[in-house]
Amino acid sequence: MARDPHPLRVLMVLESPFPPYGGGGAESQVRTLGRALRRRGHRVTVLTPRFAGGSQRRVERVDGLPVCRLAYPHVSGLGSLVLWTRLLLFLHRRRRRYDALHAHIAHYLAALCCGAGRRLGLPTIVKFTGQWELERGLLVSQPSLATRWFKSLLRRASAYQVISRRIGREAVARGLPAELVVHLPNAVDVERFRAEHAPRPPQAPLRVVYVGRLQQHKGLDTLLRGWQRAFPQAGAAELELVGKGEDEPKLRALADQLGIAAQLSFVGHRDDVEQALAGADVAVLPSIIEGLSNSLLEFMASGLPVIASEVSGSEDFIATRRNGWLFPVGDVEALASALREAQSMPPDALCALGRQGRADVARRAGIDGVVARLLALYRGAAPGTIGDGVDAALEES
Repeated sequence: MARDPHPLRVLMVLESPFPPYGGGGAESQVRTLGRALRRRGHRVTVLTPRFAGGSQRRVERVDGLPVCRLAYPHVSGLGSLVLWTRLLLFLHRRRRRYDALHAHIAHYLAALCCGAGRRLGLPTIVKFTGQWELERGLLVSQPSLATRWFKSLLRRASAYQVISRRIGREAVARGLPAELVVHLPNAVDVERFRAEHAPRPPQAPLRVVYVGRLQQHKGLDTLLRGWQRAFPQAGAAELELVGKGEDEPKLRALADQLGIAAQLSFVGHRDDVEQALAGADVAVLPSIIEGLSNSLLEFMASGLPVIASEVSGSEDFIATRRNGWLFPVGDVEALASALREAQSMPPDALCALGRQGRADVARRAGIDGVVARLLALYRGAAPGTIGDGVDAALEES
């Protein structure tokens, strides 16, 4: 991999623990992007608050990335003021150490970075990762006086990275300048998830995989009910649930109640998720809400057709019978219909859908392309010159 002859020094700011306690989309992307930028010769530092329950080291390396943590008292009100002050002092004292700031959650710390970045002459990119930042963050429809002030700071960003077109539309509708909004999805290392999926043998059960947290907003009760509708008898398909979460006991009980427990495997967390995906024929993502699921991108990079609910992010990448199936959120029968269609499809045709999905995600969210566009923003390029990576063929399908 070629190293950039003009390396940059980038500070990535998170308003959540790093490394995360139990996974997290924004945190995962910081790790993915940080690794990719370092391989190209750039210097990346991660700045985050020092959370109770997480690492208490002021400075350490995580996967080769220097991580700085700001201490603050965990007292309501006072703690926030101390944290915000220490962030501003950190940026001022190290103003010559960085070439760009990238805030990965659009909340208070991001807003302060925007104000400081403008004052210090540093390009500042703010990433919107999901609906929370729109509905309960600084873009709420009825903001308090303090929220209005932070929103005014947020408007001083050089660019806003939105990871789905839905989030972009809503952010503009809530007052962000459209000319600074860039549709730039989460990145996926396509080579890490390279897998050759041979068509499954005749009469073999369809192997379906889900990867993610076992939580209510992932819509797994819809998945189990749809599964029972599609495959009331064992033998046609098998479902593997990879991940952990507080809803696991409820899901196990529901599977028993529906009479499908023998068709399901709860395998817990896996560090080698690429191996779990390599052994599947189809992936499923029945979420109620998403920004842009990293699991979705990994499914596609692995060459798996994806059955996904029509939520933010998924609707940008999945087109029915091009690279998978979309179904309305919570629609049990529509999900069951997609499962039945996948199971009855000739195995070589199913593999062809997966290959198309891999090509689509490589073109639009491959790590090389995403990093190249981010580097242009870090160097101060106008957001309107970056492009959004939308594939016209997918839009027209």
